[in-house]
Amino acid sequence: MTKTSWPLAFKPLLKQYKGKPHPLEYKNTYQLLVMVILSAQDSDKNINRIAPGFFKEFPNMKALAAASEAAIMEQIRKVRNFANKTQWLTKLAKTIKTDKNIPLTMEELTKLPGIGRKSANVIMRESGVKAQGVIVDLHVVRVAPRIGIANGTDPKKIEQQIMEALPEKDWGEAGMAISFLGREICRPSKPQCPACVMNKHCAYLRR
Repeated sequence: MTKTSWPLAFKPLLKQYKGKPHPLEYKNTYQLLVMVILSAQDSDKNINRIAPGFFKEFPNMKALAAASEAAIMEQIRKVRNFANKTQWLTKLAKTIKTDKNIPLTMEELTKLPGIGRKSANVIMRESGVKAQGVIVDLHVVRVAPRIGIANGTDPKKIEQQIMEALPEKDWGEAGMAISFLGREICRPSKPQCPACVMNKHCAYLRR
């Protein structure tokens, strides 16, 4: 399939998942920011499990900024890489100080500790601001090459390939749509190809 045909091929997938909330169960931008950082190399399910206790202890950025590293660490001990994440959250909170100061641009978000392009793209998508990139999580790294819209395993290169293949207006939903497809249908083993809206265009099926 040529690059110029991907915008048309992706329409059913974008329609299927457009606006579907991220699996992280957050209530506001502060919670989203914290949970995105905590979810790196961990499962959304685990972060959703520890989140209520964390936010009861630290209900907003001001409370988090006033907290000690020991207090933060105590709340996230069951999170993978909790020591580094404690440091990131401490530094981030002292930098941002209050909820109203949370940035929503790629440039500003990626300056914060613990926030890379993937995390920034998630925060921007969930906040409803104009996309400046495409979400590339572990599901997208696996599924995008399988579909054929990208190749390789480097998230940054996969993101760039998807951005080149699709119009800018689709960037905000494309990555999350591919991620949901990977979670629900395009599983690592035994993908449910007959139920997939991309099956007419999928490189995996044409092999």
